[in-house]
Amino acid sequence: MKFYILGFLMLTSQVFFAQIEFETTVSKNSLGVNQRFRIEFSVNKQGADNFRPPSFSNFKVVGGPSSSVNQSWINGKSTFSQSYIYILEPKAEGEFIIEPATIEYEGETFKSNHVKITVSKAVEIPKDPNNPEYVAQQNIHLVAEVSNLNPYVGEGIYVVYKLFVSENISVNNWRVTESPQYNGFWNQDIEVSEINVQKGKYNGQDYRYIVLKKAVLIPQRAGQLIIEPMTMDFSVGIPTGRGDFFGNMITRNISYSTSSAIRNVRVKELPEAGKPIDFTGAVGDFDFKVVTDKNQLKANDAAQIIVEVSGRGNLKLFEIPKITTPAELEVYTPEHKEDVATSLIGLRGSVSDIYTVVPQYKGKYKIPEVSFSYFNPTEKKYKTIHVDALIMEVLEGKDLPSTVDSTASIKQKVVANNNSFRYIELNTEFKPVEEPEFLNSSQFYLLLLLPFLAIPIAIFIGKKRAERAGDIFGNKIRLADKLAKKYLSQAKKQLGKKEAFYIALEKALHNFLKAKLQIETSDISKEKISEILKNKGVEESTINQFVEVLNDCNFARFTPITNVEMEAEFEKAKDVITKLDKHL
Repeated sequence: MKFYILGFLMLTSQVFFAQIEFETTVSKNSLGVNQRFRIEFSVNKQGADNFRPPSFSNFKVVGGPSSSVNQSWINGKSTFSQSYIYILEPKAEGEFIIEPATIEYEGETFKSNHVKITVSKAVEIPKDPNNPEYVAQQNIHLVAEVSNLNPYVGEGIYVVYKLFVSENISVNNWRVTESPQYNGFWNQDIEVSEINVQKGKYNGQDYRYIVLKKAVLIPQRAGQLIIEPMTMDFSVGIPTGRGDFFGNMITRNISYSTSSAIRNVRVKELPEAGKPIDFTGAVGDFDFKVVTDKNQLKANDAAQIIVEVSGRGNLKLFEIPKITTPAELEVYTPEHKEDVATSLIGLRGSVSDIYTVVPQYKGKYKIPEVSFSYFNPTEKKYKTIHVDALIMEVLEGKDLPSTVDSTASIKQKVVANNNSFRYIELNTEFKPVEEPEFLNSSQFYLLLLLPFLAIPIAIFIGKKRAERAGDIFGNKIRLADKLAKKYLSQAKKQLGKKEAFYIALEKALHNFLKAKLQIETSDISKEKISEILKNKGVEESTINQFVEVLNDCNFARFTPITNVEMEAEFEKAKDVITKLDKHL
């Protein structure tokens, strides 16, 4: 009996000591929406692992997870505790349930208890110098400085976010948790390359501060616009008022969050009085010009007309004036360029449209006057810049086609004479028709002898064809000459298709030389070709022109080329082949 009792006691003690405890505790169950609390998950068995926290969907984790282990041996009794700690901040008011966490021990999964949290309206933090949150609140300030709270639509302003920290506390491990929103503004961030600690004043007190973020804002509509706050989390070292053995101040680290204040910007509408008809929304201080790189040129030569707006303002947010050109000038779609820098004084630089113009006929052409209007917010009035008309003179080229209708009919007077009307003769006279005699005529003898004359002619032509068929080298030369003509005509058909055009043009040039020089020029260098042509007595200028066309065929495939330039290249190739043919 004693044996059984002892065995029972040992078994129950083992079961008792094997029991695991896993529980959830919080620092407070009721708090304001602007407060935080600590939640701790504790397990009393060593070897428990795979801890999984619950979903904190209604809370923001502002600290943790951190863990701590506590083990002791008192009066022969061992105790063990391991904790997982989080600092939470509620997102909204209401009653919320934090679900259990889970952990594994000896192959089994255990759950902690759930807890209920009641969140009320924001409460005032008591002015207690011993309260770490109150100390942090009084010594850390996130400020959004706005350059102008009452701008015009389109007028650039800037916002700078500064973090002020007093000398009494330390801040580290800071991060931005919510970036500001700029609804209703065009915005562009300015890079903050270095974080430099500077000294400044906040509410008349000495502080250290750093610049965290800069942005340029341009309001797009009138009325009240809001710059949303930026929110940051920190690890803050709060002095406890006690010193260590060496006299150094002991600090207590807490997690702290702060936000900048909402900034209201009241945007003014641009005045209607005096608004120019051609105003397209430019606001700032600008210069305007329209220039051309050539005032005199030849037909089919390209010129560029540059329309440029420069200065300071909303350079990316308005349309550049368009130019009007005569119908006789071929104008390509303009190339838009921007050279704009962003700084705290706004956008500064230039924007431009570059037009490529190709005249078809000689003569003088007028680009009409162009104007540009903008609103100057400093002077609070509209300004208009007028640019005089440009004159482009085409010195060489075809004349303009006549505007007279050559197909118009010319009315002539009808002149009457004695032969205008005649009587129809009614009396007739019949005569016999005399037929020439075919037999013994010259036609008879010519047709009789024609077959005999054709036989020797056929024999002669056959011999020549046989000789030509046997002349393999001569046939190659004749074939190359045909190919040169073929590819030159093929290049003409490919005008407008850059790749195919220049391939066909290059083949035509090489096959022409092959026919004339009796060598395969596509396998030798341009220097060797130049040397051979020089030995043949070809002029230096003609050789250079030929090599230039060959080079154009190589490089033009990889560069932007217009149809006008391809036509000019074709005419140049035809001209150089004609010159070489005279010498060779």
